[in-house]
Amino acid sequence: MDSDPEDTKSQLTQNDHTPTPTKKKKKNKHRTPQPPQPPSPPVQAKVQVLADNPKKSPPLVGYFPSGYDPTKRLNSEENDDHDSTRVRVYRNQQRPGRVQVVVTPTGSNVDFVGSNYTGEPTAGQQCRYALGVFDKETQTLKIVPVACDKIFRLEPKVQGLQDAADKEPESPAKGELSAQRKAERMRELTNLYGTKRSINDAKKKHSLNQEDDPNSQKELDVKIKGIKINKEALKSTAANVARNIPPYDASATTPQEVYPLDKIILNGEWGFLEDISELLHAKKKVASDAYPTFVCNRIHKLQEIQDEGDQRTLCCIFSYINHLVKFKDQHSMNGVSSAKGHKIPSILRNRFSTMFADQSSKRLSAEKNDLLISYVLVLTLYADEFRTEPDDIAKDLRMSPIQLRVHFEHLGCKLSHENKVQFFTLPLPLQFPVIRRKRQR
Repeated sequence: MDSDPEDTKSQLTQNDHTPTPTKKKKKNKHRTPQPPQPPSPPVQAKVQVLADNPKKSPPLVGYFPSGYDPTKRLNSEENDDHDSTRVRVYRNQQRPGRVQVVVTPTGSNVDFVGSNYTGEPTAGQQCRYALGVFDKETQTLKIVPVACDKIFRLEPKVQGLQDAADKEPESPAKGELSAQRKAERMRELTNLYGTKRSINDAKKKHSLNQEDDPNSQKELDVKIKGIKINKEALKSTAANVARNIPPYDASATTPQEVYPLDKIILNGEWGFLEDISELLHAKKKVASDAYPTFVCNRIHKLQEIQDEGDQRTLCCIFSYINHLVKFKDQHSMNGVSSAKGHKIPSILRNRFSTMFADQSSKRLSAEKNDLLISYVLVLTLYADEFRTEPDDIAKDLRMSPIQLRVHFEHLGCKLSHENKVQFFTLPLPLQFPVIRRKRQR
């Protein structure tokens, strides 16, 4: 009886110490706790931007839109081969700007080809690219600009098959022919339905753009062969151009025949040189600001001449000198103001513009300026009866007497002195200065 309660008590005690059932947590047996990684140190790199150097070739950048990775080997046998990919660059000899890049994997019959003159590079590029290389040891980042025409899209192409895109672009001859045909059709339509003004404009434009016709060229050659050539005139013209002086006769026996006056003042020009003669008959004074100093200081000679023909000739010579000097001032920087209100007859202006003026510039060239001065000096010899002093005309031409002496000597004149006065004469026979060449050592 005594043992039963003990057993019951022990059973109750055991029941009180039994734990209540709970959910078991899964333990990661294979994972080990990792220590926290230290923060990476900040990179303080120096950035260098390299400019384009024309003496060095810029970098070429290529990409594979097909997904080919050149860093991978084709198979396990090529793992030890360091040159698994071959890269070649071709440049056109006639057009150095055209470049082609060919990448060929070893053991493959496929080439990856890219060029900068066909396909994608020909489209408009609105982006700028650069290539950066970071050196960890020196902590330096070098940036090199890459031009748009140096980026190549490498497309796969089977060896031995030529694609239409690889062919050189056809010559623009076909385009030119089509443009020529289009212009002909437009001209035909204008002749049929255009107004008179548009037809005349089209004819003028066609005549200006017309090229040499072989048939007309043959006819022109035949006509030229039938023309008689005056060799003496050609020699005289060549001498005039070479010496840059007025027309002359080297075999003349008198000073007046050396430089013929009718070849300096043409027959149709004498009627437009009556201004000084009219002032003389009206007994008016010659304004010093309207005529050169050379003319003003020699007006008194006109009153001393009794023959009307000689008097009219000298008046025309003075007027011609005036127009030449004023034309020179109008085309120079120094004398524009002095010749601003001067009016040159149209017949003289047209001739002066043809002989002396330069169509591409408002100023006279050095060669044309010297030719104009030669014409003026020959007329001064006529005015002073081939014994002229250079001071007055040198002032009018805005030159020193020493500079003017060279021009007189090129005309065959000789410098003389008398009573401390310098003057130039034209001795006969006519002799031009000989060009002295320096001796070669």
